[in-house]
Amino acid sequence: MKTVRDIAGYLIGLLLFVIMIPLLMWRLSGNVHPGAAVIICFAVLAAAGIGLSVWSIIYMKNVGKGNPMDAFNHEVAPRTVNLMTDGPYRICRNPMLLGVFIYYIGLLICLQSWKAAVVFVAFFAVMMLQVNREEKRLKEDFGEAYIDYCKKTKKLIPYIW
Repeated sequence: MKTVRDIAGYLIGLLLFVIMIPLLMWRLSGNVHPGAAVIICFAVLAAAGIGLSVWSIIYMKNVGKGNPMDAFNHEVAPRTVNLMTDGPYRICRNPMLLGVFIYYIGLLICLQSWKAAVVFVAFFAVMMLQVNREEKRLKEDFGEAYIDYCKKTKKLIPYIW
């Protein structure tokens, strides 16, 4: 049963974050014809962002012994049992989300659409609510160790925020 929940969590994340939201951004943007340089920029940012997210997921599974899919305090897949402070979690406390944002910023550059930007801003706002709720739970789960980690590691943007 645990394997089914793991797979479900990964599939939901793939469908929502990698396919559905970018598809919505693209559909709302209308008839877009970016040049080669813009497409290359998108490809580089998409690869970097998705790569960071995948690294974070693998690290979470191997070190944290859990899964990333925990939506607004509803456990979709098994939660992590170990606090992760190394690997991609040394970069920021939410490297998986940072990777998604890098991917979406590449998409925004490619689409050059205010409608896609509105989707991004709405997604960003919802995800920040999720992150704040998740951080409260992590403080409960890991106590002082998590509080110390928060003091040393930025929430989302390395060295800034």
